Amino acid sequence: MFRRLYLKIFTCGVVVTVSTACAAFAETQPLIETGYNSYGYPGMIDMPVATSRPDGELAFSISSFAGQTRNTLTFQMLPRLSGSFRYAELQDFPTTGGTVTNYDRSFSLHYRFADETDLRPAFAVGLNDFLGTGIYSSEYIVATKTFGKSLRVTGGLGWGRLGGVGGFSNPLGILDDRFDSRPQRDAGRGGDVESQQFFRGDAAFFGGIEWQATKKLKLTAEYSSDDHPREDPSAFERETQLNFGATYKVGPMTDLSLRYLYGSEIGVQISTALNPKSRPNGAGRDPAPPPVLLREVTPAAALGWSGTVEERKDLRTRLAEALASQGVRLHGLVVEADTARVEIENLAYPQEAQAIGRTARVLSRQLPVSVGRFDIVMVVSGLPVTEVTIARADMELLEHDLDGSWRSFARARITSPTGGTQPVPDRYPRFDWGLKPYLSPSLFDPDNPLRADVGAQLDVSFQPAPGFELSGSLRQKVVGNLDESTRVSDSVLQHVRSDFTLYDREGETALTTLTAAHYFKPGRDLYGRVTVGYLERMFGGVSSELLWKRNDSPFALGVEVNYAQQRDFDGGFGFQRYDVGTGHASAYWDMGNGFHAQIDAGRYLAGDWGATFALDREFNNGWKIGAFATLTDVSFDRFGEGSFDKGIRITMPISWLLGEPNKTAFSTTIRPVLRDGGARLDVPGRLYDRVRPVQKPALQDGWGRFWR
Repeated sequence: MFRRLYLKIFTCGVVVTVSTACAAFAETQPLIETGYNSYGYPGMIDMPVATSRPDGELAFSISSFAGQTRNTLTFQMLPRLSGSFRYAELQDFPTTGGTVTNYDRSFSLHYRFADETDLRPAFAVGLNDFLGTGIYSSEYIVATKTFGKSLRVTGGLGWGRLGGVGGFSNPLGILDDRFDSRPQRDAGRGGDVESQQFFRGDAAFFGGIEWQATKKLKLTAEYSSDDHPREDPSAFERETQLNFGATYKVGPMTDLSLRYLYGSEIGVQISTALNPKSRPNGAGRDPAPPPVLLREVTPAAALGWSGTVEERKDLRTRLAEALASQGVRLHGLVVEADTARVEIENLAYPQEAQAIGRTARVLSRQLPVSVGRFDIVMVVSGLPVTEVTIARADMELLEHDLDGSWRSFARARITSPTGGTQPVPDRYPRFDWGLKPYLSPSLFDPDNPLRADVGAQLDVSFQPAPGFELSGSLRQKVVGNLDESTRVSDSVLQHVRSDFTLYDREGETALTTLTAAHYFKPGRDLYGRVTVGYLERMFGGVSSELLWKRNDSPFALGVEVNYAQQRDFDGGFGFQRYDVGTGHASAYWDMGNGFHAQIDAGRYLAGDWGATFALDREFNNGWKIGAFATLTDVSFDRFGEGSFDKGIRITMPISWLLGEPNKTAFSTTIRPVLRDGGARLDVPGRLYDRVRPVQKPALQDGWGRFWR
């Protein structure tokens, strides 16, 4: 008792003394930055802080001490809100049958609800391991105050795991007696939210000091209230609750930390981050666009252009070549009097607005001077989705205007075109193929934090007419360890996904997709799709879809109906006996500021009924980071490990790395565990993802690149 009291008094004395001594000269010191603690969210060493990382930052940290290794992916979703997914390896973890190596997955949230002012500290609240097995389950309220530029003091109140040392009666018990005790977690497979535990039971104080000694070196001392209740007591000895650490910035976004923990252990951590809002080194190497060509004063007799067949053919050839040099394919061309209708397909630019701007520049240089209006039609999968009308005079007037981006958007008319396309004679039929490397990762699964296959992928595509497409992909594994998983499915549901190890093991050469698709427009704002064939690695069949999406609306509705049969494990042409009818009704909402919400309700591959809720944040350069969760009529116990399907999905545009126009992107989904409940058919070419990027809301978001 007296030892605990002494430690608290000593810690408070250190805080007051150092704060007073350092505040006087801190103004001349380097600016202190918020770091990541050993759990991977904003903090000191083990304890949290109330400050946040820059908006949009995506960070990965690895920390290790006393037989624990924590791998954490953290995304600063909003300026005030961050979320973390953690994969931890705990050696000598105690169980009823002895000690084992436990691989644990968990999620955390950190929300800063008050900013720091001259007189008030910043305040934040957090949930640690609120969605997982509960090994790290804790909640906290924390305050952080910065003195000058380089000194930062933090104090907070913790519950759960953070209420174990020096705990006292919960002050929230004043509000309700239920806060006085913390219920036990339900025995189960983990992965569900135990909200009845939040901020309940004993509470305890924690705190610490951070000092930015130099531009690259930061020193930290903290008092931890973590009593490590779930670890083996023999794993390490807690001689004291004081922790000390030094963090050295080895790169612009990379920190290396060395810590002395609990008076007995040495810990290390490395954290690295990137921000999709910022360009990496060497980015921004777009080829310069062609300048707008001003029309010269022309006699009235020359204003009415009526070219011969040969002249029109020559114009079409020159225009196609000029557009191709800008990463745009000419799909159709009609020139009548003072108007040109030009159908294009964007092959290179993540922002469709940039393809429109490049096209308008080319038109100013290639079309007769009599043409004063450009009707640029964006064509996707052979369908006319958006028509952008631009006055040629506006191109000439606004090219060098300081507010040219906004003024050009305000003057452009963006609508949904009626009728079909009018392709140029040599557009169809068209055959394309490509050979490229592929990377198929499995991140943070229950067997290993990192497994992957690398190989070669052959893609082929044949378009016989507008709206028709035959395509396929063939993969040949070269090296990898996806097939080394020893996990055997124990699912009580139909094994629609949980036998993934069998597909990895037997399908080294695999036909991943082979489909025939037809895209059509039954109405001005209606889009349809029918796809038949080998739809994905595990299923083939027939898929049909109808989407309603107004060009100027942030909302869309869709319905999809599928018949699917399970494929053989070897990735060949054969099928297994299991077949199922699935389908979903979908609602989409472009929330603005890059956020997109989606709800899909219907029947899944295992025959279960439910809904998937997804939220993604998309950046103007093509980065997309989001999360999803699926709840169905399968109970948590029947679902098995993880309780329900959930995960994080990340899309990284290749253009962000290369700094050059490129529409290719790498996408991956991180799931705590892949089970059979809530499994949806993975159909290629779904309509919303093809239509939305070329419609008015998305064009407006990316119009800043119109002149680039």
